[in-house]
Amino acid sequence: MTTPDQSPLGKTVAWPDRYDPSLLFPIARAQARAALGLQSVLPFAGFDLWTAYELAWLDALGKPCIGIAQLQVPADSPNLIESKSLKLYLNGYAQMRIATPDALRENIARDLGSVAGNGVVVTLLPAIGALPVHELDGACIDDAARDIADYGPPNPAYLVTSDDCADETLVSHLFRSNCPVTGQPDWASVQVRYRGPRIARDGLLRYLVSFRTHSGFHEQCVERIFLDLLARCRPDALSVYARYTRRGGLDINPWRATPGYAVPPPTRSARQ
Repeated sequence: MTTPDQSPLGKTVAWPDRYDPSLLFPIARAQARAALGLQSVLPFAGFDLWTAYELAWLDALGKPCIGIAQLQVPADSPNLIESKSLKLYLNGYAQMRIATPDALRENIARDLGSVAGNGVVVTLLPAIGALPVHELDGACIDDAARDIADYGPPNPAYLVTSDDCADETLVSHLFRSNCPVTGQPDWASVQVRYRGPRIARDGLLRYLVSFRTHSGFHEQCVERIFLDLLARCRPDALSVYARYTRRGGLDINPWRATPGYAVPPPTRSARQ
């Protein structure tokens, strides 16, 4: 089993100048999920939506082309793909002649699916004007609490509910966690949609801020948030979506939800 410390994260590596799918580095989801008490049956559906802004290749006549790739990795795939390895892999296309954009899309989908262990959906978009800026829908909770002093580890005890019920969407832009390998901060906006006992907004904000010194990959943090909300607040329906700011030309946007919620639209926030 591959582990994060074996990945190219935090290491000096040669920059590839040719296509090489062996650069892609899988990290099994099982270990982190086992620590959260997850077994083979997952209580959520969803995906990790990657946006690759620095994609380039050569057309059949050698002219450089640029685009944006959106990569949808299913949440039930056995592996996540380590981000630096993905960047190195995508950069290998920069000097590669490819007959058509469809051929490029199919090649990327095949390689990523092989590493993730499940089908990956790849969409190629024009580099200019393809992704509109749209902030996450919902009521912002960032002023719900002011006297905050708990920055980790994540503390689900802050998650409390009242006797009345709600069907609402809440958003915070104050989320931060840290890469478990490099220690670099990861910044995100988090959207929580739910239907059920009303969640106290000040408690939800304190809980999200308690990730501030936590080390975890983007996907693992979102799954922890989903599971803590599910266990502590017992909603009838729940969706957790995080849009992380990009690093190295890539952003990762994990979404986990109970059945019935619409797939998040392919947009980006101003911070992205």
